[in-house]
Amino acid sequence: MGVTLDNKLVVALSSRALFDFEAENRVFDEQGDGAYERLQLERIDQPARPGVAFPLVKKLLAFNEDGEHRVEVVILSRNDPVSGLRVFNSAKAEGLNLQRGVFTKGEAPYRYLKPLGAHLFLSANPDDVHGALDSKFPAARVFSTSLVDAARHPQELRIAFDGDAVLFSDEAEQVYQSAGLDAFQAHETAHVARPLPPGPFKPLLEALHRLQRAAGEKVSIRLRTALVTARSAPAHERAIRTLMDWGIEVDEAMFLGGLQKGPFLREFEPDFFFDDQVSHCESAVVAGPTGHVSAGVVNRRAIVDVAEAAPAARA
Repeated sequence: MGVTLDNKLVVALSSRALFDFEAENRVFDEQGDGAYERLQLERIDQPARPGVAFPLVKKLLAFNEDGEHRVEVVILSRNDPVSGLRVFNSAKAEGLNLQRGVFTKGEAPYRYLKPLGAHLFLSANPDDVHGALDSKFPAARVFSTSLVDAARHPQELRIAFDGDAVLFSDEAEQVYQSAGLDAFQAHETAHVARPLPPGPFKPLLEALHRLQRAAGEKVSIRLRTALVTARSAPAHERAIRTLMDWGIEVDEAMFLGGLQKGPFLREFEPDFFFDDQVSHCESAVVAGPTGHVSAGVVNRRAIVDVAEAAPAARA
């Protein structure tokens, strides 16, 4: 029988998500791929500094500390294969046991999520994130300005999720965007007993909880999750009932009624937070690593607004 990643939590991420390659990326933007490749080759034995997703990856791999391979982390990158050597060298220098990588030299890498069976894809490239989400994989664009601190609460992996358009579908958000808050509250009260349809990140939350149950007391790391949403009473009840229907528990739930999420996340100290709205992500970066999930009506509207504002293309 061949090697398989079945029954493992599989996380795929770009090299810029795991390591700080922002300076190298500026060379790429200003001088092109040839200059970028030469720079990476010059620095091939120089370990890169940890990036936004480093704390998340380090703690996920701790679920393998007893020798049972429960988590697989794969580099899925637009880098060329030679630049990929620096990624693996940097991982080795940081003590990260990474064994697999796919390097596409500029081609869209997200098409490899399917054979990997990935539960999460993190990238600094918004187009790759769009493609992954369209292909029904949980994906987020990392904010390179997010604070990184892998040392805090070292025995606990903390992940926070927004609700609508992230854990849940954007069904209710569509009502809010089209008819306002009162209509949204009335809609959620009327449908309180009907679970919300799943959003793009439900599979990740399910996989994380399977991971925790499988690891049990065999490893020292523990999972702590939080729902951090702009919902408030009475719309909070449908969110809770939906999680109950799914058989999933979260450790903390914050129903903030429009308050900025950043100060609350600063107290939770997440290793990663996922939200569908850029404004919430910009608030959250003060608290730690953050990923923008470009799903739902808010992001579709933003794409339309950008397209309408762009000058007409020449025939």
